[in-house]
Amino acid sequence: MMFTSWLPDDGPSSQREVTEAEMFAFLALTLQMRHTIQGRLQDYWTKMEQLCCPLYGQTMARARYYHILHFLHFTEKKGGIDRTDDRLWKLRDLFEIIRTNVSKFYNPSENLAIDEVIVKFKVRVLFKQYIPKKRKRFGIRMFKLCDSTGYKYDMNIYLGKDRQRAEQHLTAKHSAVTSLTKGVEGFGHKLYMDSFFSSPDLYDDLAQKKILCCETVRPHRKNLRPKTMRLKRGDIRVRTRGDLSAVVLKDKRDVRLLTNIHDPRREGNYCDEHGNAMKPAIVADYNRHMGYVDNTDRMANSYMASRRTWKWTK
Repeated sequence: MMFTSWLPDDGPSSQREVTEAEMFAFLALTLQMRHTIQGRLQDYWTKMEQLCCPLYGQTMARARYYHILHFLHFTEKKGGIDRTDDRLWKLRDLFEIIRTNVSKFYNPSENLAIDEVIVKFKVRVLFKQYIPKKRKRFGIRMFKLCDSTGYKYDMNIYLGKDRQRAEQHLTAKHSAVTSLTKGVEGFGHKLYMDSFFSSPDLYDDLAQKKILCCETVRPHRKNLRPKTMRLKRGDIRVRTRGDLSAVVLKDKRDVRLLTNIHDPRREGNYCDEHGNAMKPAIVADYNRHMGYVDNTDRMANSYMASRRTWKWTK
């Protein structure tokens, strides 16, 4: 595999191709920069005694690193590409290689979690999202499927409304979940999600593929027909439809969940002698398993090498 650069003729480094070994060295240095943080990029090659780190100069010359970084791209500049068909066309080949390989050599645990994350990015890109309640308000939205070890088994990027799915009367959230779970269909996995994805129709679809679910749910979701209930602290109300159960628990506020994993608890009031609501098993399981994606992000952030750039692909 060869990586060709298109730098003008301004020196020997611009007249030779970038080899596979150089690309591995480039990526290794980029990841290492997270552990030896400097104020400026050129400081990694400085000879000042208080900042000097010989590893970078011994591995690759600074001019060569700049050369690769400046012209780094992941798709051949071929004509005839219809960019309107795929907004991720600049990264599509690399992204699919990563998706294929992370799921090809690993069998996930029984319990899985799907959640959305935001990759911080403020410069203009067509599918950039603004979510005011997130710590990273501006960025690129991703959906991740993770297991109990924090392993990211699959992922996808939200690129806007999927017209093909819309014609099939599937919401973007529904299609995102079904796309991420294709590799675990038929194995009896248990999937935990938050209220962003909740839908009885999604439960029915995944149940046919032997995937059980548990998630919080918003009260006015389609096909749920919410009713106003006056509950005291510790009260539990349950409604069932086949294997699907809707549970409402009153603690400091109403907590609503949908599940076809747990046996629904009998209705009533569950408080200890101090008047505190006792946490049902369904809530304890949900809190434990929904942290998988957060664990994945925590580990990924240990190697975060992002820097200010105008190019969203980098």
